[in-house]
Amino acid sequence: MEGYILSKSASIISLIAVCLFFATIGIYYSKKFSGINNYLTANRNIGFFSLTTSLVASALGAWILFGPSSAATWGGIGAVIGYALGTAFPMFFLIFLGKKIRNENKNGSSLVEFIKKKFQKNFFKFILLLTIFYLFIFLCAEVTAISILLNYLSGIDLWITALCILFFTLIYTLYGGLRVSIFTDNFQLIFIIIFLLIAFVSIILNNSENLSLEFVKSNNKHLLSASYLNNYTAGLTFFIAVAATNLFHQGNWQRVYAAKNNKILHKSLIVSGLIIIPIVFSMGYAGLISKSLNADVSPDLSFFSLLLTNQNQFLAFLVIVLGLSLTISTVDTLINAISSSIIVDGKFFHKLKISKSLNYSKYLIILMSLVVFFISSRGYSVLYLFLLADLLCCCFVLTVFYSFYNKSLKLKNMYISVIIGLLFGILFFPSMDFSKSILVGILLPIEAF
Repeated sequence: MEGYILSKSASIISLIAVCLFFATIGIYYSKKFSGINNYLTANRNIGFFSLTTSLVASALGAWILFGPSSAATWGGIGAVIGYALGTAFPMFFLIFLGKKIRNENKNGSSLVEFIKKKFQKNFFKFILLLTIFYLFIFLCAEVTAISILLNYLSGIDLWITALCILFFTLIYTLYGGLRVSIFTDNFQLIFIIIFLLIAFVSIILNNSENLSLEFVKSNNKHLLSASYLNNYTAGLTFFIAVAATNLFHQGNWQRVYAAKNNKILHKSLIVSGLIIIPIVFSMGYAGLISKSLNADVSPDLSFFSLLLTNQNQFLAFLVIVLGLSLTISTVDTLINAISSSIIVDGKFFHKLKISKSLNYSKYLIILMSLVVFFISSRGYSVLYLFLLADLLCCCFVLTVFYSFYNKSLKLKNMYISVIIGLLFGILFFPSMDFSKSILVGILLPIEAF
């Protein structure tokens, strides 16, 4: 179609082929492993390689194609560093907290389950609802991101991509649970690494003279300037936001419990963090280069404008496979994380047997996926959706994790701190066009700030 790099038919065939590939190998593999223990914790028997690939693949969703480079165009080098460190931080943090929780809750499978043992029922419900809502928003953002990407490359309607992703991922994830999610992550990370390397090599070959910090400084000096306030505020904001959300990610906690032992968990978390940092940093750095080459570049599309400058169809196809691998690896993790939260933690709302809870969770996931399909078909800002999830998690993160080490922290004070954080966050939270917030621009004039 005129104006697009790829035709609709080629993109749809690629979309279905990739989705069908992962669904097929997922279902075939799942037949070997059945039972609730495999569904929730992969029978606590995952080795170093599979655990590492799964942690990395689950952490690197389609958001890396949009978020870091978009943030770099206005947040500068600080946003790039903050994004990279914030994404990896939970891996290093879980080295200590993960082993602590595994030792204290040997038969557990979720963070919320651990929290329930420490606090009253109502606060536990509070955290559970927050966790599920965060995972739901994350799911919406991931499906939206890949839908926007394919629409940009070939004009495919958003709903077609959203439907394919959700349909095929639901088929194998609800069938095989965590075990199949970890297995498919092995393939997905291999695809991700190979295609990212090809993309970066292509960018280097086509922009060999424009990749230095000096080039960025000569065109957008403020993005590297020590006096540019956004380098600090954006960097700190993204570090806190990304780190906080991933600490509440049930998919990460499932993998903590799935490790064969603490030694394997320790090694996998370190290696995962070290792999994640350069990948996210490179994506953000691409945004700095793209902004320096074209001051009017769309922030969300800055990475693609750099990679696809010559409208190369092979690279566009590569981006589709890369984007789908990133998305599916994250979506199956999110679906399984929500399902396990409902099974393990939802039973405290209704005293159901595990088998009934499993069926109950599948019905709720399908219903939730219909809502995700509707939202992702609307094409909302990917960054905005993630910021909404970040807001909720940031209000809880310090209070919840600090309470693990301070036994004297009162429940009343915990409620107060969370509610105050949420209220102030909502006051400053931007509108969808990022032009104002309730406090800045509505209650008080922008000029006052």
